[in-house]
Amino acid sequence: MIKIARLTFLSLILFTSVTVAQKNNNKEFHPSQWVDPQIGSVHGRWFFYTPASLPFGMAKLAPHTNAWGSKGGWEPCGYDDRHTSIEGFGHFHEFQIGGLVVMPITGPLQTIPGPLGNPDAGYRSRFDKSAEHAEPGYYSVFLKDYGVKAELTATERVGYHRYTFPQSKDAHIIFDVGHRQGESSEVTAAFIRLSGKKELEGSIETYPEYLKFCDPGKRVKMYFVIQLNKEPRSYGTFIDSMASLNKSESKGINNGMFVTFSTARNEVIEMHVGLSYTSIANARKNLEAESAGKDFDLVRTAARTQWNEKLGRIKVEGKDSIDKVKFYTGLYHALLGRGLASDGNGQYPKNDGGIGQIPLNKNGKPAYNHYNTDGIWGACWNLGQLWALVYPEYQSEYMRSNLDFAQETGWLHDGVAAGAHANGVSTNFFGFMLAATYNCGIRDFDVNSAYAAAYKNETGYSNRPFGSGKYDLHYLVNNGYIPSKDTTLSNGWVFNFGASHTLEFCFNSYAVAQFAKALGKQDDCNRLTKQAACWKNLFDKKTKYIRPRYENGTFIENFDPMQAWRGFQEGNAVQYTWYVPQDVAGLMQLLGKDTFNARLENTFNESRKSTFGGGKEINSFSGLEKLYNHGNQPCLHQSWLFNYSGKPWLTQKWTRAICDEFYGADPLHGYGFGQDEDQGQLGAWYVMAAMGLFDVQGHAATDPTFQFGSPLFDRVTIKLHPKYYTGKTLVIEARNNTKQHVYIQSVSFNEKKGNNCWINRKELTGGGVLRFEMGPQPDTSFGITVPPPSMSTGQ
Repeated sequence: MIKIARLTFLSLILFTSVTVAQKNNNKEFHPSQWVDPQIGSVHGRWFFYTPASLPFGMAKLAPHTNAWGSKGGWEPCGYDDRHTSIEGFGHFHEFQIGGLVVMPITGPLQTIPGPLGNPDAGYRSRFDKSAEHAEPGYYSVFLKDYGVKAELTATERVGYHRYTFPQSKDAHIIFDVGHRQGESSEVTAAFIRLSGKKELEGSIETYPEYLKFCDPGKRVKMYFVIQLNKEPRSYGTFIDSMASLNKSESKGINNGMFVTFSTARNEVIEMHVGLSYTSIANARKNLEAESAGKDFDLVRTAARTQWNEKLGRIKVEGKDSIDKVKFYTGLYHALLGRGLASDGNGQYPKNDGGIGQIPLNKNGKPAYNHYNTDGIWGACWNLGQLWALVYPEYQSEYMRSNLDFAQETGWLHDGVAAGAHANGVSTNFFGFMLAATYNCGIRDFDVNSAYAAAYKNETGYSNRPFGSGKYDLHYLVNNGYIPSKDTTLSNGWVFNFGASHTLEFCFNSYAVAQFAKALGKQDDCNRLTKQAACWKNLFDKKTKYIRPRYENGTFIENFDPMQAWRGFQEGNAVQYTWYVPQDVAGLMQLLGKDTFNARLENTFNESRKSTFGGGKEINSFSGLEKLYNHGNQPCLHQSWLFNYSGKPWLTQKWTRAICDEFYGADPLHGYGFGQDEDQGQLGAWYVMAAMGLFDVQGHAATDPTFQFGSPLFDRVTIKLHPKYYTGKTLVIEARNNTKQHVYIQSVSFNEKKGNNCWINRKELTGGGVLRFEMGPQPDTSFGITVPPPSMSTGQ
């Protein structure tokens, strides 16, 4: 029997439908049926909940419950499952990007949504959760206050709306272009006009908070073309609550338009909305290319097909349906967070405000795409590994997109919003990601240019723009560590991240050193390897913790290892002392193996009491002053460190426990309790851990490895991309696998038994069967002889 704290309505339907399909021996595989977008949707980030969208798409349609007029930083907003009223449906949902919100209403015209606590003060509408449905590529809800059923779906760059109205003489559609939406921050210019009897077009320009100090003066620009299936009876414009009838154009801020119809009972009005970051002309081209001959139902079916293809590259088989729901929902989020920035013709927004052109292939199509993205901070432990293994063509495009940016500006970005620097964490892991991508055998880009950009990213500091991150790199390069000192941004934010930046930049240096080694650049390799070892300069032998130190070399006074933020970004010294992924053996040598294990064991024994994070506190930063915080990137490798310390069975125990206990299957308890899923990173971690594979080094080594955890499923089949890998499939079997049988008894690959708790990645991508024999008690002799590679052991 399946024990469930709260199984969502959608999941119950899916469980029933899949069970019936299995009984009928239906061999078709529809993994999208196992995705529940509501999971973790309490206190989610702006880009978290966008059900009506495609994998990595530009058009990301979603209902909003609390997006209008928001502060515009990074704090959770947009949609929250606890809310029971909707203020509109938005189209753009990326880090620091938001805009173009529409809302169907009936009755007296209203042009502001009103507050969450008082729907009657504006056009906001109540809805019942029982009448709401979300699945990958589609969303629907019944707006109770107006008797309107709203449905959304999407192609890559076109949003589709279908509204079923009641009989009404005053059926309106509101188009808000001039107000803050989600992470957009202030609107500096907005334009919308009636461009045909059944068409509107326009543009929105915003000045997001992170651009203000990462790329001052730059703007995010969005363009759209809207086509209706019915000519409106009347129209007008508005500024806030002041409406003007029969005006066909609006320019300014706090503005928008409305169109009005007379509708019969159950009359359907459809809209197709073409989007672009470059021009209205390209928005129209995207619309024409992706909507010709397609109606709403056809697009919805195609969206489901595309999600099934992407999700279906991994097929999991097991007894626990909730694990499948968590797995495919995590995989869904890993494919959702970072979306297209380029048009169908290959044009994209450049950093200088112009329009770039991606090279076209022999068929006249763009050779790759460009993407908007938040920083890649910590993604080496989840998204990078998952994408490289299962979606290498996307990882290649993601790298090539940034290389174009570097060619234009001279620097890699670590977060970009419509061509502008939008660095959210003041670091830059893209040099690392370029190296790891190369190490994984994904090399269909200009390798020499990639290496040059990566090397500059780890060593270059002269005239470096703040938006490229690593503003304090010169300290590491010249002094061997980054000192403890306050940095004040132009907007008044003050931070002190010298210790965590030292550790992160050392990790980055190791990755690019390995890139240099692979290319035969030995001098560069030696320099970067030496830089990668500089983390030792912050190791305090007295406390045996990484401890911030001042520019004069003295360690900070009144040191509390549990204190967050003092030298550490989103963490503390206890958490960050483990942040030496490139050289776990070196860290163990300084700590002593017994101290290493005792401290690590205590970390997880104690952290289980707080659900491996911030307990049940609904806060993105809950857990920052704990021993361990699975809800944030700096800790995500720590449960795998027992593989290095001679106790791999504890990695098996704790990774399985985290999967079962930190991750839930309901709107509140999805990723911890309201913690920061952060564009698919925590979902991707679950996917990797559930398959029993993870690389603490994040594929930074020239010959990457995977360390073993405790596979959740009886069988996992991964389709390997034929362009990048020699094998067709990788099958992971866990025999004698149950909720109680979490420990590895033996491992074999292609019938060859192994004694290590790790394996070379290249072996797996050659295809075959990785088989685990599982049991209820740890085999303390397995995997202890040869630990995974570390920098100080010459690997």
